Amino acid sequence: MAVVIAHARTCPTEAPPAPLSTRKKSSTLMEELTLDLDIPQQPEDGAEPAADETQPQVTALEEGQVVDYITGKAIKETPKEKVRQRIARALVHEHSIDPHDMARDFSVTVSEEGARKRTKKADIAIFESGMSHTTANLRRVVICKQEPRRGKNVVKIREPEQADKDLAELQELMGNEDRPKCVDGMWTDGVDFFFLKKVADDFGVTFEDRSDWEVADGTIGSRTVASHQRLRQADPEMLKIAFRRCHNYIHGNEGMPKDAAFWQFLYLLFSKMYDERVSRGTGRGRFRIGLKEMFDEDGRAAISTRVKELFEDVKIEYKDVFKPSDEITLSDRALAFIVSELAPYDLTGTDVDAKGIAYQELVGTNLRGDRGQYFTPRGAVNLMVEMLDPQEDETLLDPTCGTGGFLQATLKHLRDTWKKEAGTFGFPDTDEERERYGDRLKAYAEKHLFGSDFDPFLVRATTMAIMTLAQTTGNVFHMDSLAFPRGHLTGVEPAKKKIPLGETVDVLLTNPPFGADIPVSDESVLGSFRDGIAKSWGRNKETGAVEASSTSTPTSMAPEQLFIQRAIEWVKPGGRIGIVLPNGILSNPGPTDEAIRRYILEHCWVLASVELPVETFVVDANVNILTTLLFLKRKTDQEVRNYRMGTEKPYPVFMAVAEKVGFDRRGNDLYKREPNGDIIVETEVVMERLRIRGKEVTRPLRRSKPVIDNDLPVIAQKYQEFRAKHPVPGVDGRKVAGAGA
Repeated sequence: MAVVIAHARTCPTEAPPAPLSTRKKSSTLMEELTLDLDIPQQPEDGAEPAADETQPQVTALEEGQVVDYITGKAIKETPKEKVRQRIARALVHEHSIDPHDMARDFSVTVSEEGARKRTKKADIAIFESGMSHTTANLRRVVICKQEPRRGKNVVKIREPEQADKDLAELQELMGNEDRPKCVDGMWTDGVDFFFLKKVADDFGVTFEDRSDWEVADGTIGSRTVASHQRLRQADPEMLKIAFRRCHNYIHGNEGMPKDAAFWQFLYLLFSKMYDERVSRGTGRGRFRIGLKEMFDEDGRAAISTRVKELFEDVKIEYKDVFKPSDEITLSDRALAFIVSELAPYDLTGTDVDAKGIAYQELVGTNLRGDRGQYFTPRGAVNLMVEMLDPQEDETLLDPTCGTGGFLQATLKHLRDTWKKEAGTFGFPDTDEERERYGDRLKAYAEKHLFGSDFDPFLVRATTMAIMTLAQTTGNVFHMDSLAFPRGHLTGVEPAKKKIPLGETVDVLLTNPPFGADIPVSDESVLGSFRDGIAKSWGRNKETGAVEASSTSTPTSMAPEQLFIQRAIEWVKPGGRIGIVLPNGILSNPGPTDEAIRRYILEHCWVLASVELPVETFVVDANVNILTTLLFLKRKTDQEVRNYRMGTEKPYPVFMAVAEKVGFDRRGNDLYKREPNGDIIVETEVVMERLRIRGKEVTRPLRRSKPVIDNDLPVIAQKYQEFRAKHPVPGVDGRKVAGAGA
């Protein structure tokens, strides 16, 4: 990857400015200096000491290998192994189990006939904490199978009674009286999850179906799982699976189309979040499941009654989000399944990034639009938020918020910033920190976080996303941002009060809809842009300069062109903008694109430009489009006059070209490699909360992992280094009052 730093020169107003391009040199606008940056691919000597010196450290992987989460050794990555690795990680992150108390492929004698012994292997065996790995100390066993192949249709979730053979295999592994401590079993293929609890009494041993494992060892009496055990924080990958399983169950078992299944799931997710909030501290919420309720007709009916009553309260509390006609129409069986999936999680306490990843994937799969709505990949979203660095007292807006990616990333960025300031970044939150950061995120979302979209379904989905992350519905308006402050949609009036053009917005982040095939032709909209971009542009036959026609105006324009002007108008002077644009606007030689570039230079300081490879949008949007992330700062009235008079001084602009974004065109992870082709591996020290001898402790775990080949985090770091040497040009936006030009 190469980062290019350029110094912009002020252009005379009568001379046509050259294209703002991240690749081409310009003698009239920019003077480029290319710097080849050496990006370290492995941790330097003297890095953080090992947290677990006994674990073998892998430095490189051959093709088709993966680092085992349990042993730290390089192993072959088979379809079955992918499932096992996912489960092993979840056992640490979600169930607080020390990896030292796990073993892979542990042999257990399941029968003896004379001198002959028949054995089976537990794919993951879990032992009493701190005890030797022997059959006598065996506590839990896991059977892993490879994930079933997915066709065009959703893989249908099975009920326990449909998995007799698989559960019989698990029972045999758990044993009877001969293995008294081995009381918990799990069977999974990554799609189906079955849990058994072995119960011994005077009449022998029975195996009971359960909806999940408890977080840590303990005796369960007559109380419900949800009220007895500590709710657990979710591992990102497992939360994605749980969300997907819920949606697939509805779609596959209830006969609902995907979008209807999606909304039913969101009703229940919202109910879960609401229940956590109102029942916190009481230990008796309504979104819960008893030990055997899920597997009994009367029990499922009881779950259904509780949750439907809960949803009625949700509709009253959030009447601006839900309609009176909204209702949960799932069968008792389906509703019980979803409650069993979500009830064990403490979604309030789960990391905002884990919730955001799971939610965004499910929403993006179901609500992709047909009006150029290419939902922004997470890597690009995170880069833009990191580079603009929104602060806790700054108002942020995404006027085309889609599924809310920029808003969610901003909440995560703020929380990470607070933890870095406190010196606890990388450590799990304490209960006090979780509550304190949650309160701050809620306050920020209510006062400073804004979004809007033309699509009412996306507005609703984003509102629910903010609720999931910040315990508030926030401020997401249903309106046409190009028509604003006019328009007939419901969000216009509240938006006029809270985010008027040019007065309150400090940071604007957006990925507007692209394309000439979705033109804006409504004159009531175009008329607002006639004094800026929406003109018929041509070239003076004598000078070649771009100029507007005095006799005609365009009858339509591409939406991304108009959104540039609208973004600049919306932030207050000194406000910062990050916008995703097709490369043509910044490099095409045509008069319209050149006029847009001139408009940008006149009204904004150009802070940075980052060009993305085509893979960025191929995976998420299935469209071949080259894009650039453009970062701007709106000028004050005086700064605009300086530009027009030709007195603006040159200033440095950060420019970068990302060649790799962590995945290829098919969405497969892309890893950094040694010259011989081996995958480079780095050592990571992660702080985890574990159950050790019955007590919860925070302990560092040393793990090896392949290095993702992704230029975007490096670009963010280099931009911060650049800004340390070259302060942001122009007047500090915090000191500017009133609207600009």
